[in-house]
Amino acid sequence: MQNQIELPQPTEADVPTKLTYLLIGGGIGAVLALLFAPKSGHELRGDIADVTRKGVDKGREAATQVGAKAGEYIDATKERAADLYSVAADKAGDLADAARDVAARKGDQVSAAIEAGRQAYTEEKRKTELTGPAPHGASAYYERERND
Repeated sequence: MQNQIELPQPTEADVPTKLTYLLIGGGIGAVLALLFAPKSGHELRGDIADVTRKGVDKGREAATQVGAKAGEYIDATKERAADLYSVAADKAGDLADAARDVAARKGDQVSAAIEAGRQAYTEEKRKTELTGPAPHGASAYYERERND
């Protein structure tokens, strides 16, 4: 049996950070090498300026790459958000349709109940009118209500 050590795999998020550290370390190493190199002041300043320009160029290149990668992430995120919005809108529309159907059915039931109540009232009123006046307690109640 061999003992194997599994190293963690770098994620895409670690790459820009590691690249930045590499560039910073390389720049510091180059500056230190130039400072300790036996050259004249004029040559040393020229070398430092060259290294600085190269570092700036590499930094811009790295920033461009990171920006492009960020753009890809943004585009992917926008697509995913649009997909989620579409699914949510469809589900909301389905729920609204279902709610309308239930409300229409319940509205029909309420309308039917109101119509049945009207018919029962009309029928009772007709029966009362055909049978004559109500007992004396009931008529007094109706008379008071009309006078108010």
